[in-house]
Amino acid sequence: MVYIENIKTALLFFPLIAFLFTIPFMLIQYHKYGAINKFRTLIVYSFILYIITVYFLVILPLPTKEQLLNMQEIKPNLMPFKFVIDIIKTSPLVISDSSTYIKAITNDSVYTVLFNILMTIPFGMYLRYYYKCSLKKCTIITFFLSLFFELTQLTGLYFLYEKPYRCFDVDDLMMNTLGGVLGYYIMGITKKFLPTRDQIDKKTLECGKTVSGLRRITMFFLDAFLYIFIQILVSFFINNIYTKYITFTIYYIVIPYIWNGYTLGSKFLNVQLSFPNKTLFRLIIKRIVTIFHYIIFPFSIIYLTHFLHKMTTINNYIMFIIYMFEILFILLWYIISTINILKNKTIFYDNISKVSFISTIKRKDTV
Repeated sequence: MVYIENIKTALLFFPLIAFLFTIPFMLIQYHKYGAINKFRTLIVYSFILYIITVYFLVILPLPTKEQLLNMQEIKPNLMPFKFVIDIIKTSPLVISDSSTYIKAITNDSVYTVLFNILMTIPFGMYLRYYYKCSLKKCTIITFFLSLFFELTQLTGLYFLYEKPYRCFDVDDLMMNTLGGVLGYYIMGITKKFLPTRDQIDKKTLECGKTVSGLRRITMFFLDAFLYIFIQILVSFFINNIYTKYITFTIYYIVIPYIWNGYTLGSKFLNVQLSFPNKTLFRLIIKRIVTIFHYIIFPFSIIYLTHFLHKMTTINNYIMFIIYMFEILFILLWYIISTINILKNKTIFYDNISKVSFISTIKRKDTV
């Protein structure tokens, strides 16, 4: 069945799209709430899967060039309730014969109408529950979602095809919108068994009052990305051997010192570096020891081995084994460090520098 194949295709694409969405999702959640709520994550990612599935149901299967050439011209249906006429013409229903009831329901004309309604019922449920839309907003948004799908079909997948391969149908607009409205009312019953959006937000904000290990790691990579981006921009105008050191000093030491313990990345994630008496010395120690822990120490082992290899006549095979063990050691070094941070354990360089992380989440945000 075509619908089943389209759903399978959506499931295959979902991991890739979810992966691309993960980093922006994490950044937004940490920015707004300071934490990531598991139930919110389930809702958002299930919504993404739903949208992907519905979209693929609209555009797939894609025709080949030969199929498109042999395809008859598809004229859009602009007559409302044409589906009623189609059902009357094709339905095998005989009221006096109960054996025709199931055949009537599974008739293609009836099936298409029911499918278009069912397709957007989850959309209306999401809009009411998570996005807290009113009935009016839910109806309008569902209508425009359906219009987007119909225009996708009318334009031949945004003019990628020379002519439409699916039919623009005003009845589909009506049934999709009806599905969204039904979903809105269904969620009115089922939401009684679920935590409210406000409860989810409140619980997340409570968790966001402390800086979790994953939030620290996210901040580390965000700052690294911003630093590299700034360094590349600076190198276009000033390019010498000292540029990267000056940029690093300004980004990781000068800016936090004069900006009350914030870097650009930590400010976005609402994390403040707290160091005793706000002394510059503590901040410098923090950066030096961090660099030693993650860069100088692990890679100095490889450089040392490489140096000894040049100075001695150790067999290449033995050196290869040594290098493999060193790489394994470095991987374990980073893995153990990451696990310690995720477990919110105090890392030794934090103890040395006396620098701690404070969450500055204070407000209640809503999407």
